[in-house]
Amino acid sequence: MIPQEREPRHVPLVHLLREGMVEGVHHGSVVVLSPDGSTLFEAGDPDVAMYPRSTAKPLQAAAMARLGLRLGPSGFAIAAASHSGEPRHLEAAAAVLASRGFAETDLGNPADLPYDPIERDAWIAGGRQAARLAHNCSGKHAAMLAVCQEQRWDIDSYLDPAHPLQRAIRETVEELTGQTVPRVATDGCGAPLFALSLRGLARAASQIATAPEGSPESLVATGIRRHPDLVAGSRRDVTRLMRAVPGLIAKDGFEAVQLAALPNGTAVALKIADGGDRARPAVLAAALARAGVGPELLAPFSNPALRVTDALAA
Repeated sequence: MIPQEREPRHVPLVHLLREGMVEGVHHGSVVVLSPDGSTLFEAGDPDVAMYPRSTAKPLQAAAMARLGLRLGPSGFAIAAASHSGEPRHLEAAAAVLASRGFAETDLGNPADLPYDPIERDAWIAGGRQAARLAHNCSGKHAAMLAVCQEQRWDIDSYLDPAHPLQRAIRETVEELTGQTVPRVATDGCGAPLFALSLRGLARAASQIATAPEGSPESLVATGIRRHPDLVAGSRRDVTRLMRAVPGLIAKDGFEAVQLAALPNGTAVALKIADGGDRARPAVLAAALARAGVGPELLAPFSNPALRVTDALAA
């Protein structure tokens, strides 16, 4: 299957309320798949081509594990992370680099300030400049360098879509999603970005979540489950959600994309049309409720000012 490139047919998913009146509307699309891959729920346009942004990182990490990358759970967690730039994140990414003899200057991602606003303010107050290690994708890039070293591939061109590493990642993405990539772009960190659909993204998340122990995909799932703090950050809803829901793997991405998968393989993928994060947790909580997650686990992620529409409400 090749996802079709066209304008998405998103639908209203969340209302912003002020004293009972609708003040704003967030459109988007969402799909919930059962463990056997059948559709439990969908709204909007889950089959149109879209860019998964950083939700693709678990898929990319799985591809690198298939190529022989061997890291501990924390290493795979930071490889699949969009980290907040907290000290533990910088240490984990630096540890992957050091384990293969690389330095921060070898990273191909741009220099940046920490993603977390508190960390960023402290960084600036301390007189520090933007750094490659502080970029939220530095763990992924450190892992990419490690794979290239192990495979004896060229280091300088590892971000080229024609590089053996990126070709292998594309093959894994296509296998896990069951889709042919219709378009390749460049993500904000400089790495190739493969378009796919929300349905394909959910299918891939399910496969990673249910991978047999010892398989390459299970190394990624184990890392995410053991170290949710590394995958996002101590003040991020994604980390808090994985701590709240046993065995859940979850990953957010820029432009309000999100994936999540339960240990039994039930999986969710969503996209908020306006790219803002305000509505994303509300939609994810509603989708996880449809996936069978108990309301007591999801209650901390509710926002009384946000109400899901009839298109999403159970």
